[in-house]
Amino acid sequence: MILTIDRLGHLGDGIAKGPDGPVYIPGLLPGEEVEGTLHGDRLLDPRIVTPSADRKKPPCPHARSCGGCLMQHAADPFVTAWKEAIVQGALAGQGLDAPFRATHTSPPNSRRRATLAARKTKGGALIGFHARGSDLIIPVPNCNLLHPDLLATLPALEALTRAGGSRSTELALTVTRSLSGPDVAVSGGKELDGPLRMDLARIAETHGLARLTWDGETVTLRTAPMQRFGKALVAPPPGAFLQATPQGEAALLAAVTDAVGGARRIADLFAGCGTFALPLSERAELHAVEGETAMTAALEKGWRATPGLKKLTTETRDLFRRPLEPDELRSFDAVVIDPPRAGAEAQFTTLARSQVPVIAAVSCNPVTFARDARLLIAAGFALDWVQVIDQFRWSAHVELAARFSRR
Repeated sequence: MILTIDRLGHLGDGIAKGPDGPVYIPGLLPGEEVEGTLHGDRLLDPRIVTPSADRKKPPCPHARSCGGCLMQHAADPFVTAWKEAIVQGALAGQGLDAPFRATHTSPPNSRRRATLAARKTKGGALIGFHARGSDLIIPVPNCNLLHPDLLATLPALEALTRAGGSRSTELALTVTRSLSGPDVAVSGGKELDGPLRMDLARIAETHGLARLTWDGETVTLRTAPMQRFGKALVAPPPGAFLQATPQGEAALLAAVTDAVGGARRIADLFAGCGTFALPLSERAELHAVEGETAMTAALEKGWRATPGLKKLTTETRDLFRRPLEPDELRSFDAVVIDPPRAGAEAQFTTLARSQVPVIAAVSCNPVTFARDARLLIAAGFALDWVQVIDQFRWSAHVELAARFSRR
């Protein structure tokens, strides 16, 4: 059977019209003709008959087998247009539209944080990303996504897996590049006992890890794993949120800074460790609200240690259960809000009832962003612009920044 790809799904699958409904084919692009044996809603052994002009040779030799990247077979302009269309479609689903600024895409080998899968083997350790839709681990020694400093930690990760892993269970190794060296957090490992703790500490010291955390417990802290936010240096707690690439973080900060303009007093909601609050405090007074005490403490410590910043206050608060109310928002010239994937419907509801003149919104989920945006639009806000920030290159993940202002 020969099918023609009509469009892409949100996960990057090519979608064609089959005799009994949609057929989903990974690795295909719109307009391509593909031949294969139809089995339900899948095409077995697909072979491209007519390739798209947007098709290119994947730069990574693991592209066919590794599930870390979905779109290396597509030209960058196509991927950009696809991700912008995802956001436009989410907005249209809520009856909304907006001007789009130029998309920012992070370069290859720029990911400063990643979670790798690992398993102990008879001869050593297997470390990499899962194959698409599978538990199979694909080694990626020359990955095109990860920063070279992360790739350089592979020997340390192999040693940790051999020491604390097993052949029956899988480890999750989260590695973060810091100014002080690799920050590694492991989950799923053997239970810590005296000998294992000594082995892990020795590995961390030998390989120069800044910090090693094992199932939530810090095993060794050779030096604080510092991150820079504007002028401030911050040591995030283990597992704390961090933007995926420094280039993506800079693009988001530039968009947020432009959105709040000359605001003199700003509330930063879901502030994390200060990605936006600390740079913005160089020019305005900030009130940073975050639900995790450890991140709030790290933010405040970074602010106190940095001379020349304006007044910054912090508050640990669950904004899902207790959003800031309109009377609490009355004194702010602008609000920055960067919620998790679930969005922040409760907080956007109170923002809609407030008199805040400007809102800079950051989102990693176009669907929940559009849902929350509709609340503001219905309350008299205008959606001034949207900008896609593509930190997760070659993936289906979409991030964005946007500006709302009261009409």
